[in-house]
Amino acid sequence: MAKKNIDTAPIQKILKKNKREIKLGLKVCAHCSLCAESCFLYQATKDPKYMPSYKFINSIGRLYRKNGKLSRGEMTKIRDIVWHDCVLCSRCYCPFGINIPSLIALARQACRTQDLYREYDKEPTEG
Repeated sequence: MAKKNIDTAPIQKILKKNKREIKLGLKVCAHCSLCAESCFLYQATKDPKYMPSYKFINSIGRLYRKNGKLSRGEMTKIRDIVWHDCVLCSRCYCPFGINIPSLIALARQACRTQDLYREYDKEPTEG
């Protein structure tokens, strides 16, 4: 059974422990879109939501900027990004050295603290 409210404490613990990596990734990302070429989901669809940079910026990046203080709906969107829009194949390539799979894995970890994970019998939320 899913939690109703977001418990920010475990998310903030993850953010604090990984602050350096998250902050560096957000600072270094030049929005050059070169990482898109390494993502087979992006290549198949050409949908910008599948670009690795989009996925990390809108998941762990958003959690970091908001210090883990997001609504359940916002966390559900992050869940959809990190489990539906990313298979964590580790093929992401960033010419600036950002470890995108590691950052997406942190977002998955944060989601799991809220009982939010891929539900294979349901479609992702829209919006």
